[in-house]
Amino acid sequence: MKPSLALTQNRDAIREAVSRFPTRNPRVFGSALHGTDHEGSDLDLLVDAMPGATLFDLGGLQVDL
Repeated sequence: MKPSLALTQNRDAIREAVSRFPTRNPRVFGSALHGTDHEGSDLDLLVDAMPGATLFDLGGLQVDL
């Protein structure tokens, strides 16, 4: 599945996962943003870490995603 399609199908779940951790403002970058993704592409996401966020929080978000 192309990452852009996975993003479209899971947008609400991604937002919900971001809200469970001290992070905000999820953004897509890379090939999925530019429409050049393919079956083997990854999905590049960037979030803003809130004050007090730890590497464990960011790792937890990564695992959830």
